[in-house]
Amino acid sequence: MNAETKANLIRRVSSIAGLTDDERSALLELLRTDKAYGLVWENKPEAVEERLRDELPVLTEVKERAIISDIPDAPNHILIEGDNLEALTTLAYTHAGKIDVIYIDPPYNTGNKDFIYNDSYVDSEDTYRHSKWLSFMSKRLRIAKKLLSDRGVIFISIDDNEQANLKLLCDDKNLFGQGNFIGQIILKTATDNNPSQINIEHEYMLCYAKNKSLQDNWKRTSQAAKRIIEKYIELKSTGLLIEQIQVELRKWIKANKKDLPQVAHYNNVDEKGVYSSSSNSSNPHPGGYMYDIIHPITNLPCPKPANGWRWPFVTFDEYNRNGEIEWGKDHTTQPHVKKRIETSTEYLRTLIYEDNRGTTKALSDIFGGEKVFDNPKPHHVLSRIIDFASASNSIILDFFAGSGTTLHAVMQLNAEDGGHRQCILVTNNENGICKKVTYERNKRVINGYTKPNGEAVDGLHANNLRYYRTAFVSRDKGNNAELVKLLTDMLCIKEDLYDEFPITCGGRHLRPDFARRFSKNAREMIIIYQQEVIKFVIDSIKERDVRHSIKVYVCSPEQYAFDDDFAEVLDKVELCAMPDALLKAYNNILPERREGVLPPIDIDEDELSEALSETDNPYIIKKGGSDD
Repeated sequence: MNAETKANLIRRVSSIAGLTDDERSALLELLRTDKAYGLVWENKPEAVEERLRDELPVLTEVKERAIISDIPDAPNHILIEGDNLEALTTLAYTHAGKIDVIYIDPPYNTGNKDFIYNDSYVDSEDTYRHSKWLSFMSKRLRIAKKLLSDRGVIFISIDDNEQANLKLLCDDKNLFGQGNFIGQIILKTATDNNPSQINIEHEYMLCYAKNKSLQDNWKRTSQAAKRIIEKYIELKSTGLLIEQIQVELRKWIKANKKDLPQVAHYNNVDEKGVYSSSSNSSNPHPGGYMYDIIHPITNLPCPKPANGWRWPFVTFDEYNRNGEIEWGKDHTTQPHVKKRIETSTEYLRTLIYEDNRGTTKALSDIFGGEKVFDNPKPHHVLSRIIDFASASNSIILDFFAGSGTTLHAVMQLNAEDGGHRQCILVTNNENGICKKVTYERNKRVINGYTKPNGEAVDGLHANNLRYYRTAFVSRDKGNNAELVKLLTDMLCIKEDLYDEFPITCGGRHLRPDFARRFSKNAREMIIIYQQEVIKFVIDSIKERDVRHSIKVYVCSPEQYAFDDDFAEVLDKVELCAMPDALLKAYNNILPERREGVLPPIDIDEDELSEALSETDNPYIIKKGGSDD
């Protein structure tokens, strides 16, 4: 439609009789809206989204399922049982801007009972099949973007059913944007044994950054190089001499040469480790440096190359003084610069091969031979991807957790490189998957397990795992003190503080139903439920030598955190009014409230009784998950 035609239509709509003001405004808005390139789909409301119009999601810990390591400073991993839209809303308060890597494996929308929308499977004949999927994904991805740190990235697994739609969705400038597209990995899996026309042998993994311009160079020591380093360390631990280590290492490399592409020439050893002497010190092009290099044994000049030496003498001399020059037996040979194996780097590649039949068996081995999940993702592939995209102290999120592969991958990577990464998993408990598969798998990985063949696998013991459920309270604030008490578990997650200590002053302890204190490694958090005890808390802070600011959450009817009362210790505290801070974080996430009064929600009395007994807090209306 050209501009003149559009202008004529606008004039005609403006003069049509019989239209209400609202109808006329709606028609004019449609005409004046410019079309933009991108996806268009019909928004399909979700039942969970409608629930959030009237209730606030919160997290409550199931303490009996906590797995706590004896190892100090073990990372705290989080498993949340509940709908991921609810859980993402809670994380928008606890982890906004804190997540460095998100990996998700959402439903592929194959039409074969893999995608449930409003408690019904979406089959291949559903005319709104793609609209429902796009509506479902866009809501979650928009919150996910808010969770990413400035250097954060997201990986999304998908297949041909929705790959094209997903790419266009993520390319939208209002989501990640085309300029933040990093790349697409092809995960080559086992061949389809029953093709109609073409064998399907792969899936995809799309990767976007929150801000691509802030991304570092993603290169790592190559996997093959790591294997040689590990073999060198193993040989060195036996007490062999350097010469013996070199002989044994070369034998091992020769026997495994096929599996060590491009690094088999790293087979020399000195006191500093493994190196290659392939880097010639002569200059391959005209214009090199001309000077004499004196052999350290014969004290005679080495043959000068026609193009001169590669570096100035000062540089060569520094290499030599640092033991990085390999000399020949006498002055008739040219010296070589040692190339350390750590410099053998590689990038994440767009093609990864993984036979998913082996992955299914690996998961079955964890469960003693029982098949508990179809086609789980390979944990070592995810571990490798996370290695490239994360730092050693990153937080990783998977809100389509499935069998819990991502946490397994994070723990394995930490064990390999000494990292302290934390992982957050979210999954519903449909068919008991959260409790019986996701949780149980990682419990066994942490504690250790025995394979069906009798092989014992040692546990990754340096990890804590804490189990939470989504729960709900009315969006009418009600009793603020009770609400703040209910938010305590979320504040522990937000501050990564779980060890509780009494609040003391003058030899007296404050009752925990008035205020609670959590602390670890000089970091501290105090949650005040009743304003009447503020003076006691202040006096307790004055008694102590505080090295770092104490985060103090104060129950308040408004956004005022009683700054005037804390005037004497303002240099020791960071104040935050609750629940105002939570409600502000939720404002841009939760859908608008409905008008009028809703009918009461049907609640299973047994489930409600269990929820109350677990939390001892009657402010919970209903749990988000189920164990059955």
